[in-house]
Amino acid sequence: MSLTEKAKNKAQQLAGVAKERIGDVTDNEPLRGEGATDQSTARARQTGGDPRDAGRRARDTFR
Repeated sequence: MSLTEKAKNKAQQLAGVAKERIGDVTDNEPLRGEGATDQSTARARQTGGDPRDAGRRARDTFR
């Protein structure tokens, strides 16, 4: 995973935190949920990377 991708994931995670907090303050349930979704998506990308990359790494292991 490149540095650019990591930065994008972190930015998405921070945007999710902001949305969730704004949703808490304004009592806006859809915004709160959108923020939580953004955070979890960013975390999943950060830890898992691209599934295609995982497949390529597995393929290269057996070569």
